[in-house]
Amino acid sequence: MATSSKQSPARSTSPLRKTLVDVRYGLLGLHKALIVAEQLTFERIYGRVDSTGQLLQLVMSDPWFTWLHPLSNLVVRIDELLDADEEPTVEDVAVLLTEARGLIRPSELGDGFERSYYEALQRAPEVVMAHCEMKKLLVLPDAA
Repeated sequence: MATSSKQSPARSTSPLRKTLVDVRYGLLGLHKALIVAEQLTFERIYGRVDSTGQLLQLVMSDPWFTWLHPLSNLVVRIDELLDADEEPTVEDVAVLLTEARGLIRPSELGDGFERSYYEALQRAPEVVMAHCEMKKLLVLPDAA
């Protein structure tokens, strides 16, 4: 996300805004680790992905990668809140953190995201590391 030139120093340093920015970067790191893990598995089955453009197209439209879309959508929602003219409220941030906590809850017995996430955690150490970093970020700061 590009920062706006009209952004005031107070706005950029509010605890809630900092939490959102940190969570956003954590989610992006997790998303990247998941894409890499999925790409490796995809390539073992279907052959090499020849370019970043081809990978992007696969991530956006191939059923293999569809399970990652809830994570992408959460990042977009955080971007929208950060780009809004109003400061995020404690409630706004709490809702997003709760959603993120729920999303990154793997389940061997689940389906959709939670099952695919569990499987990625089992095969990719980078995903485990990104998951651990995300767990540290998902706390609501004091808004004082």
